Order: sequence, then structure tokens, then C-alpha cells
Amino acid sequence: MADMLFDVIPSLDLADFTDGDTQRKAKFVEQLGSAYNNIGFVAIKNHYLTDELSANLYSVIKKFYALPDSVKQKYEIPGLAGQRGYIGKGKEHAKGRNTGDLKEFYHVGQEVLDNDPIKKEYPDNVWPTELPEFKEIALDVYKRLEKTGVQMLKAIALYLNLPEDYFDNKVHHGNSILRPIHYFPIEDPDSVPEDAVRAAEHGDINLITLLMGASADGLQVLRRDGKWIPITALPEQLVVNVGDMLERLTNKKLKSTIHRVVNPPRHLMNTPRYSIPFFMHPRSEMDLTALPSCVDAQHPKLWDNITAGAFLNQRLREIGLKK
Repeated sequence: MADMLFDVIPSLDLADFTDGDTQRKAKFVEQLGSAYNNIGFVAIKNHYLTDELSANLYSVIKKFYALPDSVKQKYEIPGLAGQRGYIGKGKEHAKGRNTGDLKEFYHVGQEVLDNDPIKKEYPDNVWPTELPEFKEIALDVYKRLEKTGVQMLKAIALYLNLPEDYFDNKVHHGNSILRPIHYFPIEDPDSVPEDAVRAAEHGDINLITLLMGASADGLQVLRRDGKWIPITALPEQLVVNVGDMLERLTNKKLKSTIHRVVNPPRHLMNTPRYSIPFFMHPRSEMDLTALPSCVDAQHPKLWDNITAGAFLNQRLREIGLKK
């Protein structure tokens, strides 16, 4: 499998992992590991997010992005480096680029409701008063995607011959982010920089990303032979991909695949696209030093030791969100 080129990403059923059948569970772990070795992406059904809740969140974010820029900008809080609230058009760019992406987005972060000292690391969430329903819907989605992510990480741990609960305490109250994105319509394509795209090619920073079905085509993944492959998932599926932190922890055994969101054909540039990824992060103190089992003579250690918090700060500066 590891040498195969793919035209579609594998589809897996999370119920195979969670329903208690040991054979189905082992098969899920093997198929997931094989896909993450090779592609870094899978589509997952029978996760914990309902179609109804997904539709409700898309509905409310469309209302938010329809508000005037002057209203949205009330929720862009200086000094937060984009950790919470609204981040305006063109503020983020891919690592290694200066041209801003053609998008605006909103960040919802971890809510710590007990006396975990990690709470002091996280700013409070910012909620638009114009849409009182936003908070309840977004936090419900956040928790369900987080719960799904915990199960995915249990399977990944087993694939790596680690204890099944290896990641549990590392992602408990982790610095995860729910990011509703609006790739805004461009009425005049000549008015934007020639190299501006909806989201330039990049790898995700975090452990894993869980993506709710986007509202339009455009997501593409870079295959090992240099060909870009379109990613599509059925409405009831989540696309779950490996991020740079997990690639680093596994010394590239699991692949953080480069992906992008391309512009639509010129005559469709005036149409919007909405997308809601959940970036699953660990706690800042997690050590991303390569696992000893992933380093040998054929696979020498690729990166210096670093914590998740230090790695995140480094990358936020590289993509323009932190100065």
C-alpha cells in the first residue's frame, strides 16, 4: 500500500473502531495507518457530528459573514494574534508566501470549565451579539469533533504500537480551534493580486484536522508524484488529515500532506465558499520529540526537539498571524 498512488482518499467507518469487535477494530487501525503512511488523508463516517448540527452551524456562519465588514471587525480583537474571534480578509498567508489568502475566518477555542491551570493560557472566546445562537451551536460542534478526534488518535496510537490512551492526556483541554471560513466572492478578478488564491498550498500545524463537508469544490491534495488530486467527501463524512505536529512526532512515518483550496473558474469567482475545519491541538507542553520507534538507521531523526506550544508560535509567525 505504501507505494500506491491514489485518485481518491480512502473511506473508513469509525464504528468499526468503536463498536467493540476486536477484528473490525484491528482492521480499522491497519487501514488508517496505511492511508496516513501513504496519503495523510481519510474520509470518516459514523463520527459524532450530526448532519443537523452541521447544517445549523453553516447556517449561522453564513449569517455572520453576510454582516457588514464594520460589524464583523468589532470581533477582531487586537493583541490576540487571531487566537479568538474574527480574522479579516487577507490577514493570513501560507508559509513562505506574502500574498494573503482570499478568505476571512472566525476562531472558536477551548472552553476550560474546571480548575485546570491550562485555562490561563487561553483567551476567552468572542461571541457576536448579533447572532446569539452562534455560541451554543459552535461549542456543541467543537465538543463533538473533539470527541471524534480523540477516537482517531486512539487508533493512531495503536497503529504506532503505543498505549491506546497515549494521546488522551495530551489533548485533554488541548489548544484546538474550530475555524469557520468564508472564501468571499470576488466580483472583479482583476482587482486581486495575480497570485492570490483561496488558500495557498500548506500543511496544517496541528496533530490532526477534522473537516466538515465544504460548501463547494476546490480542496486539492498534492500526490507524491506531483499531481494535485481533488478531495471530495460525502455529506455525512468528515475528512481527517495528519498535521505537521503528528508528522514531526512520528518522524514523517505519518504524512502531513500539502493541500490547497484553488480558485473556481473565473466566471464563478463571484460565488462564495464556506468551510469549517477543526484543528486538533495538544496542550502546549506536549513534547513533539520523534518517537524512538520511528527513528532508525533508515529513518534518521529529521527535526530538533520542540514542544507543541513553541512549534505553534513559530508557525503563527510564519503565516502572518503573530508578529
